[in-house]
Amino acid sequence: MLNSKQRAHLRSLAQSYDPIFYIGKAGLSDEIINQIENAINARELIKLGVQENCEYTAREAADLIAPKLKAEVVAVIGRKFVLWRRSRDPKKRVIELGKK
Repeated sequence: MLNSKQRAHLRSLAQSYDPIFYIGKAGLSDEIINQIENAINARELIKLGVQENCEYTAREAADLIAPKLKAEVVAVIGRKFVLWRRSRDPKKRVIELGKK
């Protein structure tokens, strides 16, 4: 679990990010989950968007995706949300959070 300072730090980092995936009317297929998994493995922090024709709100999509990826929901703002998961490979860890 992230504490409030860590969450705020990640939110500030993600502010300049553009969404790398949009969830649309096709919903959350296994294929999109796998693609998001690959992206979070490579980046640790990702921003996603939910299109207007999607059956989920951004909060619902974040709450469905995060447990599947064992990720943390950092923020949900409008139709966008941010997920974070520490890289399993210590050499690929790019975000330092400090102590809990």
